[in-house]
Amino acid sequence: MYAMEAIYNNIECVKLDNPTPSTNYTGQRSSKKNFYLGVILSLGVLTVFLLIGIITFSFFYHNLAGHVSAEAEKRDLLNKNIFELSNQLSSMTEERDFVNKNFSALSNQLSSMTEERDLLSKKTEELKKLLCFYNQIIQCPAGWSNFSYSCYLLSGSSGSWDAARRDCRDRGADLVVIDCTKEQEYLTRLTKTSTWIGLHDIEEEGKWKWVDGTPLNLKYWADDQPDNGSGDPRWGEEDCAHIRASDSTWNDVSCRDFLPWVCEKIP
Repeated sequence: MYAMEAIYNNIECVKLDNPTPSTNYTGQRSSKKNFYLGVILSLGVLTVFLLIGIITFSFFYHNLAGHVSAEAEKRDLLNKNIFELSNQLSSMTEERDFVNKNFSALSNQLSSMTEERDLLSKKTEELKKLLCFYNQIIQCPAGWSNFSYSCYLLSGSSGSWDAARRDCRDRGADLVVIDCTKEQEYLTRLTKTSTWIGLHDIEEEGKWKWVDGTPLNLKYWADDQPDNGSGDPRWGEEDCAHIRASDSTWNDVSCRDFLPWVCEKIP
């Protein structure tokens, strides 16, 4: 008993005499508390900076996304324009090829036409030589004159158009048919007064044709002619043509008028 009390007293004395451990423990708790507080503050500051960074990043990301979207739209528009230009270029290429093809075909046709023209010119020269040779050997009856490949006779009397044609037929000829400018010029020199030619519209008014049945193509009508007498009963129907001496043009008059005539025949 006494021994236990002595030990207990000694422990109490030890606790009272050595208060240092309690003080150290309190200091350690204070240091840890300050450390944790510092960590918390640091984490708080870090969180604030992180939040600011996130907000800033979100702002820049939004702007960047808008910029990227705008650039994407520009890219799509550019691609669309490139596609359209490509289609236009393809269409223009097809048109160019078509034009080149047509140009080539036209060039070939022109070349062929040039060859035909040269051949025709050569044949024409040969025909002229033959006509000249033929004119040299052509023999027209007495009183007839020759021009080109025909013989012509200017009548020495006057008569109606029908009488003139009968006379020509009796001579194995017919009233003259004018089918080229040279022949018109020749007859202008041959005739000195108004003279019947083989042109009429007896069968159908206004449908003029030659005595050999060919339609009227070459025309030397005087101004305002033919006029079929302009409806004046003094002149009656004007269905036969003659060369006028005044200006070598053609005019229609009544077939009953009395005029000299020109016969034509091929020997």
